[in-house]
Amino acid sequence: MIRLKDMSPDNPFQDPLRFERKMPECAVVIFGANGDLTKRKLMPALYRLALERRLAPGFAVLGISRTPMSNDQFRDKMRESVQRYQENSEFDATVWDSFAKSIFYMGGDVGDPACYTTLATCLAAIERERQTGGNVLFYLSTQPSQYAETALGIGSAGLAKGAGWRRLVVEKPFGHDLESAKKLSDDLHQVFHESEVYRIDHYLGKETVQNILAFRFGNGIFEPLWNRRYVNHVQITAAESIGVEGRGAYYQEAGALRDMIQNHLLQVMATIAMEPSATFQPGSVRDERAKLLRSIRVMKPAEVLCNSVSGQYGPARIGGQDLPGFREEKGVDPGSQTDTYAAATFFVENWRWAGVPFYVRSGKHLPKRVSEIAIEFNAAPHTVFDTDGSGASINILILRIQPEEGISLKFLSKRPGAGMMLRPVSMDFNYGSSFGERSPSAYETLLLDAIVGDATLYTRQDMVEASWAAVEPIQQVWAEHKFEFPNYPAGTWGPAASEEMLARRGHSWRKP
Repeated sequence: MIRLKDMSPDNPFQDPLRFERKMPECAVVIFGANGDLTKRKLMPALYRLALERRLAPGFAVLGISRTPMSNDQFRDKMRESVQRYQENSEFDATVWDSFAKSIFYMGGDVGDPACYTTLATCLAAIERERQTGGNVLFYLSTQPSQYAETALGIGSAGLAKGAGWRRLVVEKPFGHDLESAKKLSDDLHQVFHESEVYRIDHYLGKETVQNILAFRFGNGIFEPLWNRRYVNHVQITAAESIGVEGRGAYYQEAGALRDMIQNHLLQVMATIAMEPSATFQPGSVRDERAKLLRSIRVMKPAEVLCNSVSGQYGPARIGGQDLPGFREEKGVDPGSQTDTYAAATFFVENWRWAGVPFYVRSGKHLPKRVSEIAIEFNAAPHTVFDTDGSGASINILILRIQPEEGISLKFLSKRPGAGMMLRPVSMDFNYGSSFGERSPSAYETLLLDAIVGDATLYTRQDMVEASWAAVEPIQQVWAEHKFEFPNYPAGTWGPAASEEMLARRGHSWRKP
């Protein structure tokens, strides 16, 4: 996505018609560099950016974790990770050898003040060797409980200010409820200004989610229909075909509502439903997303069980293989009340969307891995043709986020032959086949944005608090209610109560 900037001396976009942004020199400091996120996402994304020559010559990566390692040992470990987890490209040993020279490592415990003294020394040495311009991007890939501690350590060592810019990237979750989210922001703001804090949501970095804005505001044929007069309801689905995959102990403390709906899907909903911004600048776009999130009607306790559904998968036999239920997974309490499936009906209280239900769902061990947004439009006011029974006279616009990014429009067309019998057909747009080139991964996009200082796709504090305000009443009622889990077998589309939630308004979930 091309984002136009205000023309200021500090802005890397001096020509708004340019497609490529000038990348500044910088050092990326990754706390928790020995974890899965660095190995699976961050380093493969940085390698790919190096492969495409999108990083400045004065670029460096400094990994920090408690495990003692030399620079060469860390480089070898990252090479193995990149070879294993990179997507859609061959590994180029020559490019890696050049890129590896920019990778450094230091052992340290983020809870130890000495770690930050050592960090200051390492950054000074890297600056001399790599000429990074004094610019530093701190990336928190640690346990969430260490976010505030690490930021305060950076501040105490005087590393939050320097010759260049300093920014902080924070991974989700941003708190576990509204109060803790506010506390985390307060702690971060002791060291970094809100404009320097980048709360990363990889869903917002996906091409289809970004393209929602271009689709809506770049095409005159869709925006006039984007309101309560023409839209019947909206469904947002994020389904995973796998279970917790050995992460039962972690997931038991999170759950689908907190892990997916609060963090990712409400941000997607805000992007779908936001008002057009006056200008396409980070502040303006994020202002409109924040307004939308604040417009979500907060459920009263009596409404929660009617407008939300909690689920947990049970054992099943699929393809000749016995799959355990969530409560049988390693590290999970046999009596766990954690939701592996969550669905909710949200309403937006503004003139554009009043009365239009937004159905949001996410779950583990569903029939397939798919994330999509389905916008169902109202039927024609008077039907004069017959249909073949394969579908009602419904128009649906589907924006596919994964696995194959694209857009599909469903409408009715005449069947060949005599008479006027109609049947549903689809027009499909696929990113890969239409552009003939690889789409960047979400982390490639978001890392570049953080380096150039473009916060359009990052979540602001007020947006985090607004999404927690919408989800917290559901959390509170669920915490006081004992569910009869498991309530859906692995490999199905969730509990029956989820279908009933939509059926009360005459709707049904799509089967992607």
